[in-house]
Amino acid sequence: MRWQAGICIRLFRDFFASISAVLADWSDRIASEFDGVALFDLPSGGAIYRVFLFPGCLQVDLSFAPSTDFGATGPDFRLLFGTSVDKPGLPLPTASHLFGYGMHHAVRARVCLERGRCWQAEYWTSALRDYALTLACVRLNLAPHYGKGFDDLPEDLRRIAAAALPRSVERRDVLSALREAAGLLLAEGMAASVCPTALRDWVREFVWME
Repeated sequence: MRWQAGICIRLFRDFFASISAVLADWSDRIASEFDGVALFDLPSGGAIYRVFLFPGCLQVDLSFAPSTDFGATGPDFRLLFGTSVDKPGLPLPTASHLFGYGMHHAVRARVCLERGRCWQAEYWTSALRDYALTLACVRLNLAPHYGKGFDDLPEDLRRIAAAALPRSVERRDVLSALREAAGLLLAEGMAASVCPTALRDWVREFVWME
């Protein structure tokens, strides 16, 4: 099981002049006192998150931000001390954006299959499935980021999505999964009124051709 903890540190000095030194100092302390290992840095707006893994696979995210950019970006934020600024939350992905990416991935997956690139086709098929599920989350007002709402989707949608999981990387299995994922995306795109009829027909003909 992975647990997560987040710590926000306000920097009162010039952010860009001090961030490298502050990151290095905290990383040294985490390593020496807790045996933590730095995994990666994730820039987000004016902040930088450094992600650590501790013994027992406890994940700790340290975020470093200037005081002018320190504030909530989600509903779980709690200010323990000091002050914060009002910030807009993370924008929801739009249905048209998700659908467009999904259509691109469906076409790429079929092209890869025709080229005998089954592993690459599986990569695009999995990404397509995720976009289709995220589009469903947006339609049903579920959490759309990082798959957080996938488990809360209706059972019938999850059943279709399960059929979009390839049983192997053999051509027939990847193609079957691709068709299930593309069908799910097309259905969600039509439900969201972002799927032009012509585009639907093109993709159906291309993905389902023998």
